[in-house]
Amino acid sequence: MFGYGTGLQTRAAAYARIEIETGIADARPIELVLMLYDGALLAIAAAKQSMDEGDIPAKGASISKAIEIIANGLKASLNLEVGGELAGRLAALYDYMCQRLIYANLHDSQVTLDEVRSLLVELKEGWEAIDTGPAPAAGRKATR
Repeated sequence: MFGYGTGLQTRAAAYARIEIETGIADARPIELVLMLYDGALLAIAAAKQSMDEGDIPAKGASISKAIEIIANGLKASLNLEVGGELAGRLAALYDYMCQRLIYANLHDSQVTLDEVRSLLVELKEGWEAIDTGPAPAAGRKATR
């Protein structure tokens, strides 16, 4: 209408990205893990909605995003040497979730999406239970 449309939307998206990147830079490691869980849960919710709407490309993209977050975020962040058996079991569980998401995509299975969602929620709640540290003060980096 006034020539602001796309340019304004592009600038708004850039500002949103900067805000997210700043939040990530200032986050404690456990907060980063919780952000990954949130991202995977949001992607699964979007996949479920796309399934309801019959939007196959959007469903596939959302499931792919959830798989990427689980495999390249959560699983990749595990330290198998330090974490021992627990880290190994988490890695196997993340692999299982990715396999189930592939199944959900191929078979349009909301039940399978719900299964993976439930596993992610349970794990996220476990991380939240051990998150007892204070958030870093504004403008100050967290000690890692």
